[in-house]
Amino acid sequence: MKKVYTEFSRLSEYLKSFALLFARITVAYGFYNPAMMKWNDIGSVAEWFETLNIPMPMLNAYMAASTEIVGVVLLTLGLFTRLISIPLIVVMIVAIFTVHISNGFAAGNNGFEIPLYYMLFLIIFLSHGAGKFSLDKIFFDKTKEG
Repeated sequence: MKKVYTEFSRLSEYLKSFALLFARITVAYGFYNPAMMKWNDIGSVAEWFETLNIPMPMLNAYMAASTEIVGVVLLTLGLFTRLISIPLIVVMIVAIFTVHISNGFAAGNNGFEIPLYYMLFLIIFLSHGAGKFSLDKIFFDKTKEG
């Protein structure tokens, strides 16, 4: 049984980069609409941030929108994946504690479930990188011969 499981584990390693690619694209897509909604009405976002007692609401509205849209591009390309994951994790932490936590866990109640999942994926990208199907692999892989 140990030999079978070891071989299965070895073979499943081939799925890692595909999984990272699909996860990156899915998370990027998830950030796209919120980022565009912020950019399309940044003034309203700043007003909303003010009601949430977020300091410097206009600056933070621009920072959140910019982080999200840059995150969409970089995650899709798999470029600077580990680096962009950090500010996106911060955006998710702020979203959880300012908007979602008072609604409980369930996504159906606007709880913190979905931002938590995004944060977990971002932690995976931070710890595992973008995978083989990425610009990070092309530009920064030290194992390439050259």
